[in-house]
Amino acid sequence: MFKKLLSTDEAKTTILIRLMVGAVFLSEGIQKFLFADKLGAGRFAKIGLPNPDFLGPFVGTFEIICGALILAGLLTRLAAIPLLTIMLVAIMATKTKLLADNGFWSMLHDSRTDWAMLLGCIFLLITGGGRWSLDKTIAHPKL
Repeated sequence: MFKKLLSTDEAKTTILIRLMVGAVFLSEGIQKFLFADKLGAGRFAKIGLPNPDFLGPFVGTFEIICGALILAGLLTRLAAIPLLTIMLVAIMATKTKLLADNGFWSMLHDSRTDWAMLLGCIFLLITGGGRWSLDKTIAHPKL
């Protein structure tokens, strides 16, 4: 089971998706702590999520840990799952209201990063960390 979790393709280009997804989530997680009133608990309260003082740091912690794991290519598939969940909740919590208030095209414009992160997480869940990942090194050590 652990070997299957670490399995990955041989693609050299997967690192580009890992860098994008990992860096964005790592940065966003850190900012949830640095700017809690605007991007962490304060933002969660503004959009009406329950228990924002717990949820803000909780989500930020997952974004930092999973973002770092994805950057390293370690447990890539496993790290993509919480981030995928975070993106689905973010889209449902913020973009459905935007769709209702401002229309389809405005929602698409304002959610472009959300969709990129969602699809990036799905890609990593499917493919794994790629050729240049710790997953690959651990699963297939050189003899």
